[in-house]
Amino acid sequence: MIRTFAARILGVLAVAAPVVLALQPAQPAAQEQPVPARRAPTYEQQQEKINAWTVGLAAGLLEGAPLRLATEMARVVDDGANLHVLPIVTRGPVENLNSLLYLRGIDLAIINSDALEEYRIGFPDIRFHVTYLLNLFPSELHIFVRPEIQSLQDLAGKKVNFNTLGTAAAYSGPLIFSRLGINVEKTFIPHPVALQQMRKGDMAAVVFITSKPVDAFLRGQWEPGFKFLPVTYDSKFEDYYQPAVLEAAEYPNLIKPGERISTISVPTVLVAYNWPAGSDRYRRVARFTDTLFTRVDKLQVAGFDPQWKTINLRATVPGLTRFPAAQEWLERQARKPPEKQ
Repeated sequence: MIRTFAARILGVLAVAAPVVLALQPAQPAAQEQPVPARRAPTYEQQQEKINAWTVGLAAGLLEGAPLRLATEMARVVDDGANLHVLPIVTRGPVENLNSLLYLRGIDLAIINSDALEEYRIGFPDIRFHVTYLLNLFPSELHIFVRPEIQSLQDLAGKKVNFNTLGTAAAYSGPLIFSRLGINVEKTFIPHPVALQQMRKGDMAAVVFITSKPVDAFLRGQWEPGFKFLPVTYDSKFEDYYQPAVLEAAEYPNLIKPGERISTISVPTVLVAYNWPAGSDRYRRVARFTDTLFTRVDKLQVAGFDPQWKTINLRATVPGLTRFPAAQEWLERQARKPPEKQ
């Protein structure tokens, strides 16, 4: 009887034990630690993160080629928070140098090489404050004249148009004519208007300073005698300019087959302020330089400006020294063994 009772008690305990254990509160594992809540970055931290690798690039007028090139560079080097380029609309390539020197937030600028001339007297050591990354492309001088004009000297005292203020022609054109010693009646109206005045005989010449070929000359129908005047490259132009030619293949309606018209070009240059090595601004420009040079081949495909296909990373710029990080990149590339075919 006692054995029977004991057996029943043990059976009840066997059934109840799991229920009792299930009702007991669970004990946390000794090794588990509570996960702290992640704190959102403060406004100041987020502001600092966004600005840390943002580069300001003074580009030029809305209708100008430099702004288009700046926008294309910005697309190719974009790397999210690691690199962000802001192309900035300005009053033109001459004003860009002023922006680089004095405007807050500008790290880079696209300028014409002869923009330095404006600062030669008031800022004689400017060459020590500006360095170049790239000789982007040449802007050829086109002096287009009416049939009765046979030489540069024939333009003395005549009406010559240099496009609107802020353009390369409006700055470099009068400067070049001054070096040539030819005093003309300068006008600054849109070139399409000036070309119509030329047809009627109210304008003797127009001066374009831009990359060839120029659509107005390539597609326009001109009476016999309208032509480009040659300009000889000599010691007067060695400081900022480079020799160039206009050829029949570029302007078949205006230049005879096999003929070459001598002229000069104004280098369009990507420059940076000469920040001290190791400074925050220097590091930003150095990262931009490394990324742009490494990815320049991405700019040389369809969809981007054809001028990128002519870019030579090693091309020099008259009167300026190369940005140190750009020189270091070129030297690293020169030390690399040639790729196996």
